[in-house]
This record gives sequence, C-alpha cells and structure tokens, in this order.
Amino acid sequence: MHKYMFLALLVAAPVFWQNQAPDLRTAAGCGPEKVKFDVKTDKKVHAATQPDSGKALVYVIEEEKYDPQHKPLGHITTRVGLDGNWVGANHGESYLSFAVDPGEHRVCSDVQSIFAPKKMSGATDLAAEAGKTYFFRVEVWSGDEEHPPQLRLKAVDPSEGLLLISHSALSTSKAKK
Repeated sequence: MHKYMFLALLVAAPVFWQNQAPDLRTAAGCGPEKVKFDVKTDKKVHAATQPDSGKALVYVIEEEKYDPQHKPLGHITTRVGLDGNWVGANHGESYLSFAVDPGEHRVCSDVQSIFAPKKMSGATDLAAEAGKTYFFRVEVWSGDEEHPPQLRLKAVDPSEGLLLISHSALSTSKAKK
C-alpha cells in the first residue's frame, strides 16, 4: 500500500509544482497587490539625511510629466517596493526615503490607483553599499490612445537627486487596513 501512495505522490509532484508559478511582481521587488496606502505630503520639508551606520539610504522621488497635448492624469499615488515588500508611497510631486542593508536588492514602483488605464510599474536593481545614498526618480507620464500613460523608474546621480528633493514634498504613508 505504501508503495502505491509513494508512486502516486511521485507522479503528482510535477503537476503540483507546475501550478506554483512564481510571483514575478514580487520577484521584481513589488509588494502584494492588495496593499494600498494613505499618503500625506508636506511641501515645507526638503531634507536629505545621512545613512545610519552600516546601512545605505534610498530616496524615491515621484515626478509627474505632462505633454501639453495630453490630458494630465492628476496627482496619483505610486507605491515603492523593496525586495517584494512595500516600503511606502508617494503622492504627486513628492519623495520618501528608507534604509537598506548592504547587498543586492530590487526596487519597484507602481501606480496604486485602480483607475489607471493599464498597470503602470517599473523596477530596477540596486547594489547597495553601506554609507552610500541612492536616488531614484519615478516619472509618471500622461498619455492618450496612441501613447498610453507610462511609469518609468530610473536611478539618478546624487546631485540630481538633491535637486529633485529641493522642489518636492516629503511623503509619509501608512498602509490602509
């Protein structure tokens, strides 16, 4: 009897594992789809700090880009993920920061709104070194039927990052319950 059960498990195992497809969004750095954020921004705060000892510091700055020929999307909320977990969100022209351990990481950003015409997201790799600060720009582009809205996540050099923070609002976010 045990031989038959073992044989059945052996035959069924490949079918079981086939159905366990990897979550590619999580592998790209994004957090769970169901998590949504409430975001507050403060236009008076434009601060850059130093990383904690033994850590790296990451800034993610959201910019909304409009082509005058296209209808603006309005202020939207973008979530920011690290290694499969959301670390916060931005809303409109704003920024957030978070500490990371040294090593290889994946950073993701996506539009939180369910009203976005398509799932707009971007991801990139980060090789973080202790004591360093990294800056990423999330560009949210409005569009039309020929040129759909887009989200682009790009690394920027520290000088550009500081300049972006200087005219962006500080974002604080909290996951909705």
